[in-house]
Amino acid sequence: MVWLELFILLACIVAGARLGGIALGTIAGLGLVVFVFLLGAPPGGPPGAVLGMIIAVITALAAMQAVGGLDYLVQVAQRLLHKHPQYITFLAPAVTYVLVAASGTQHVIYALLPVIAEVSRGAGIRPERPLSISVIAAQHGVIASPISAATVALLGVLAGADIGLGQIVAIIVPSTFLAVMIGALSVAWKGRALSDDPEYQERLASGQVEAVDALPELEGKELRVARGATMLFLGAIVLVVVIGLYPELRPSYAVQVGDALQYDKIDMAAAIMIVMLAVAGITMLVLRASPEETVKGSIMRSGIVAFISILGIAWLGSSFFEHNRDVIVGGISGVIEGRPWVFALGLFALSVVLFSQAATVVTLMPVGLALGIPPTLMIVLYPATNGPFFLPTYGTVLAAVAMDQTGTTRIGRYLLNHSFMVPGLVTTCSAVCLAWLFSKIVGL
Repeated sequence: MVWLELFILLACIVAGARLGGIALGTIAGLGLVVFVFLLGAPPGGPPGAVLGMIIAVITALAAMQAVGGLDYLVQVAQRLLHKHPQYITFLAPAVTYVLVAASGTQHVIYALLPVIAEVSRGAGIRPERPLSISVIAAQHGVIASPISAATVALLGVLAGADIGLGQIVAIIVPSTFLAVMIGALSVAWKGRALSDDPEYQERLASGQVEAVDALPELEGKELRVARGATMLFLGAIVLVVVIGLYPELRPSYAVQVGDALQYDKIDMAAAIMIVMLAVAGITMLVLRASPEETVKGSIMRSGIVAFISILGIAWLGSSFFEHNRDVIVGGISGVIEGRPWVFALGLFALSVVLFSQAATVVTLMPVGLALGIPPTLMIVLYPATNGPFFLPTYGTVLAAVAMDQTGTTRIGRYLLNHSFMVPGLVTTCSAVCLAWLFSKIVGL
């Protein structure tokens, strides 16, 4: 029975991933029908706190986007890239990483990719170098962000352990940023110079290479409102990190226990939801963000996709695990014990299939805890969820290939020998190793 259910689980994951979008969640619903109604499996349950945090954060970010805050962030990044074109291979991934970590979404990279390609071409630098590592930097920026769906999911999984947002940030942020810089070194001298690249020279001679139009600059009131919304959102991120680092700052409330009153502190999940919903409310009340535009924006659309995907796949995984808990724990614990790299490979492989760090976390991380993997080690292995680059079908990978008019960023003849493979593997392996080192430094 366990093998039959595992086959159904994997079939739902593969079918949903191939269809893309919300199909990952809806196809999982079909798997739940089979599990619960036909095979008698317990229904399990979706991760309510995780889903609530995702919606709250996405709402705040979408409200910021509705008044131009996201465009403002991108324009600041553009100016920095244009100012120092000779350092584009290192500057582009650094800017991308910070921008994604601050916003909690990879969406911003689509506006940066054509700028990176154009600036590097103008500087005579092979665009494949900064483009490939910038795509990888965006993925690591997601797990470094304290308000991304992936980090929120990890925080929800570790809610029962004595691990907070502060510890996650203290380990993941320095390890992933340094790993991105190591990844940049791995491509800094990759390939021929543009002046010696035959494909680029051919495109140049035939007039196939055109200049990329810059985004319109925000001015006047639009600029002030966009800047205000950005500062408000970034301030909310700082507040979330601070109350994560110092739990005593979180408010307490009274709970009646028998004849006595007991005071409990608000948990981190509720704190994040309250802060982010409040920020969205202030953005709408004070900065006049349109509720209609907030809902229509690309950030809200991508957030709803993440919500439905995690709802379905996490629920299906929960049902499968609860029905086969003894078999899974008993059969795998011996393999995992003393070999945490096996679990890291599992995280990486599942993220390749799911195309989502958050979905990977909610699907596999609870299994790791059940197998006895320490919560600290789960944080160390968190960067292993950055496997979506492995197959050249991920959105940011395809976008980078399309944006490079020189033809240097490409998908290889053998599918896996693409421009993103080397920087992706180097950065991900480095991030896991550095996370282990920083876990020792912070004393976890």
